Amino acid sequence: MEDVKILVVDDEPNSTQILRKVLVKRGYIVTEENDSLNAQKLMNEKFYDIIISDLQMPNISGMDLLKNKNPKSLFIMITGYGSVISAVESMKNGAYDYVNKPFNLEEFIIKVDKAADKIKMSKQIENFKTILDENYEFKNIVGNSKKMKEVFHFIRKISNINVNILIEGQSGTGKELVAKAIHNNSNRKSNPFVAINCSAIPENLLESELFGHVKGAFTGATEFQKGVFEQANEGTLFLDEIAEMPYNLQAKLLRVTETWEVKSIGSDKIKKVDVRLISATNQNLKDAIKEKRFREDLYFRLATVSVTLPPLNERVSDIPLIVNHYLKILSAKLDKDLKISTEALAILMNQSWKGNVRELENVLEQSAITSSDNTITPESFKFTISSNSLDDTLKTANSISLKDLEKQYIKKVLEDAKWNKLQASQILKIDRKTLYKKIKEYNLQ
Repeated sequence: MEDVKILVVDDEPNSTQILRKVLVKRGYIVTEENDSLNAQKLMNEKFYDIIISDLQMPNISGMDLLKNKNPKSLFIMITGYGSVISAVESMKNGAYDYVNKPFNLEEFIIKVDKAADKIKMSKQIENFKTILDENYEFKNIVGNSKKMKEVFHFIRKISNINVNILIEGQSGTGKELVAKAIHNNSNRKSNPFVAINCSAIPENLLESELFGHVKGAFTGATEFQKGVFEQANEGTLFLDEIAEMPYNLQAKLLRVTETWEVKSIGSDKIKKVDVRLISATNQNLKDAIKEKRFREDLYFRLATVSVTLPPLNERVSDIPLIVNHYLKILSAKLDKDLKISTEALAILMNQSWKGNVRELENVLEQSAITSSDNTITPESFKFTISSNSLDDTLKTANSISLKDLEKQYIKKVLEDAKWNKLQASQILKIDRKTLYKKIKEYNLQ
């Protein structure tokens, strides 16, 4: 609790001395003050995470101090024993909690520790928000891990180079988001970005979708239709699930990538196109080539440059950022001020995400809709995470404190940075001295 600063105010020196000793023993940084005028001055000059003040004092009352506190400070009012009216009034005026005089020290410590946990969680969330704001590099791609920084570097490097790109990665890793980011960071950004999913279009219609058709070219062709190559002219065409393209159609796509010419079905007219082609797949195309499901010559045409997106379980340190980012989106969508508890976040960080970011977002959205209030807790996942899996992760999460979560987060960042302390401290937004202190404190190796 060494980062939590507390101001204790009471006109009785014996009272502040006792409370100070108790709190210092708990590891808090404590300032005691017996003059409420001086206390007000201290509050104006410095920030205190928690202010503990007596209600009845000469000069300035505890209620006046409460009304003039920093909005981010938590205020605990000390009231006379059995003074329910004073306690209720202080809570109405923004007090976090109250304690009765004479003190029950055990109850007092519990209330201060609870306030400190809330402060620590708020700071942690603010830290995640800061990291998110500084590393939210390309629209909806969120990440601060070493692997995602490599993706961002890749995007910057090749965005303005007019080559075909192949994006590989598991389902739900954000391949289309990366394709859009490349387009939006290129000199083609003011021109169309057109995307199709090769697995979602029936084989007999895919050729028409790609190259277009003229009226009467086949049954049902009642009017002229441009293909996606023409629609994306001077822009970017994204072909998702390219491995699902029929083998016979791959030869026609190969021809287009060699000549950049297309011919609509039923037409003899050849049209020149200028397209940046980005393809994506969740399959291993080299295995597909061996199995004669994908043309090797087309592979080399599509993969002039290739990048593989890391699955979520290889960048666990990004989960808090993704959660925070998506909760902002859901808050606007559902008209709620959504938050997540430490225990719930721990569950998400310990979950195996086979569906990657897409699955995580789906769990968050369902949990936000079904939650009875604005805070997502472990209970919120009962309809979204299988009971067996939730039982396993709950066992882990129930034993995870804020300290454990911080330890887990720092360790993961260090691993992602291959124990490069300078890089890890930059990701964590702390100085190296603090990082070394945390490594020692948590015995990280």
